[in-house]
Amino acid sequence: MRHNKKFNHLGRTKSHRDALLSNMACSLISHKRIFTTLAKAKALRMYVEPLINKAKDDTTASRRVVFSYLQNKEAVTELFKEISTKIADRPGGYTRILKTGNRIGDNAKMCFIELVDYNENMLKEKATKKSTRTRRSKKKEEAPAATSAPATEASASETAATETPAAE
Repeated sequence: MRHNKKFNHLGRTKSHRDALLSNMACSLISHKRIFTTLAKAKALRMYVEPLINKAKDDTTASRRVVFSYLQNKEAVTELFKEISTKIADRPGGYTRILKTGNRIGDNAKMCFIELVDYNENMLKEKATKKSTRTRRSKKKEEAPAATSAPATEASASETAATETPAAE
């Protein structure tokens, strides 16, 4: 029985799969966004997020563990210097998968996988999208204000009328 064996083998042997995920992780770290199939992106997310989490603690031991997975000095340096400082306060969820549709040749589901803190367009949209929209009519809000204005004018004219006879 296959209880709790939810790992996607991607149709590859273990050594081939490890090499594939290591290369894709190095590309993701260096380019901050890569274009791949949905199945590979989901497998890559499970592979790279623990490495990014390990990069928060910059010790020799954690560098050696990450290097044992990536086998690329430039990617390890970039991960520990640049990326770890930017994601230091984030508790998890370092990657985002954006689906782009199907590939023309074999109809495979394609997507972008990117590091969340490096997409400036999404960060700008999030900051400018604060205005709220309502489906209610503006006329209903103006109508009570219009009816209250004559009532205040009438009360003001009554007080003016009562003051003038008293003054005479």
